[in-house]
Amino acid sequence: MNNSDNRRWAITGLITVALWVAGVFLVTQHQPGDHATGSEILAFYKSNTNTILLGGWLFMLGCLGFVTFVSGLRLRLADVVGERSQLPGLAFAGAVMTGVFGMIFAATDVGGAIDKTDIGPSTAAAFHHLGDVFFVCAELAAMLPIGVVALIAWRTRVLPRWWAVFSGLLVILLLIGPVGWIGVIFGLPIWTLGTSLFVLLRSRAPMRTAAAVA
Repeated sequence: MNNSDNRRWAITGLITVALWVAGVFLVTQHQPGDHATGSEILAFYKSNTNTILLGGWLFMLGCLGFVTFVSGLRLRLADVVGERSQLPGLAFAGAVMTGVFGMIFAATDVGGAIDKTDIGPSTAAAFHHLGDVFFVCAELAAMLPIGVVALIAWRTRVLPRWWAVFSGLLVILLLIGPVGWIGVIFGLPIWTLGTSLFVLLRSRAPMRTAAAVA
């Protein structure tokens, strides 16, 4: 696959962010607060079923898009560091875990909306809050692709060094439990969007220079 083909894969990153934003917007419409009761959560499932299902579906498609994006990015990184390096594969493995945990995170509310007539308030609350478990898992898994890009970009300049610094700071943010959610909700989409644009817009000359440096 040539460099032009590799760059086209970055388009999936733009699509991923669009799906994430649309999905979150729909699912969070009229969503109960953090301390909502089971009855309030069940009422949310019953009164917003279609919105939850559509939003959750779009968000899960975005998670698949993220895996696809990093899969293409892995090829681009391998062009720089070589096929024998474990770093591109590590980035892809982290993206797969992030995508899976993200899909299950959204699926908890989707499941509650589907089964709304067959569950009680306590089960609805369990559905809703179970998503927190998978959110934290996605938060940690996202450190791998972002960290690999930060390391390779800093060493080879395949991406701007300031973007490598941003990626490194985002990894640190994700690592800090109490505030790591900021890195997932805001940092991960920004990183995906920015990395996609850099890959799409950078010329082949910087790529050859980065390969020579590596």
